Amino acid sequence: MEDHIEWVLEMTIQDGMYDGVQPLIDEMVAATQANEPGALVYDYHLTEDKTRCTVLERYADNDAAMLHLQNFGAHFAERFLATFAPERFTVYGPSDDALRGALSGFGATFATRIGGFCRM
Repeated sequence: MEDHIEWVLEMTIQDGMYDGVQPLIDEMVAATQANEPGALVYDYHLTEDKTRCTVLERYADNDAAMLHLQNFGAHFAERFLATFAPERFTVYGPSDDALRGALSGFGATFATRIGGFCRM
């Protein structure tokens, strides 16, 4: 767990884009699960009023997170950003300079673990 990188990305669904949310998420989840063994958690949540979406992600390490970002950029970024407007993006864990650089463009803030445990 000490190497895990996690993030929480809170987004608003762009006007008129709700119908595209589920197909896009289904495709992204399937691709991530099939092609990224270092993706440990990849979990989307929709508010009851269907206007906001949050994704919780956990990766084994910086390399796994970077692989996800590369795949995201190559296959999904354009449709994702047409569908969602990111509002808050917090990254947790020992992110290295490459990951910080890749995520800073999305307005990410970074937090380093200072204590705790996980019983997963």
